[in-house]
Amino acid sequence: MASIFTRIVNGEIPSYKVAEDDRFYAFLDINPLAEGHTLVIPKVEVDYIFDLDEETYRGLFAFARKVATAQKSVIPCKRIGMAVLGMEVPHTHIHLVPLHSEGDLDFRKAKISLTPERFKEIAGLISNAFNKI
Repeated sequence: MASIFTRIVNGEIPSYKVAEDDRFYAFLDINPLAEGHTLVIPKVEVDYIFDLDEETYRGLFAFARKVATAQKSVIPCKRIGMAVLGMEVPHTHIHLVPLHSEGDLDFRKAKISLTPERFKEIAGLISNAFNKI
């Protein structure tokens, strides 16, 4: 059975898409730690990041770097933090989280709540910046 992320890539489940190419997809986390919290995934469904083939692994990080650069240009923050946990969804994914302090990258803290309109606005800002890179 396809993971929820594969279903998002296939258009079966809606998402707030930030960026996409033929191999990778980035979208806003719907339970974000901060405004702009984005998930970056390979379109190929592989559970564990270190099981990715070398080309996909390197490509994923290059794509994530471009997404993070776009985020940093439009989301007020000191830097973009990165985490690879992958315990809750069996599909490799990278969390890119705008940070003001190291404590901002704590997945135990309460998630923020955003309106659908705000999600769309943030996704549009990051997407436009991504397309200019």
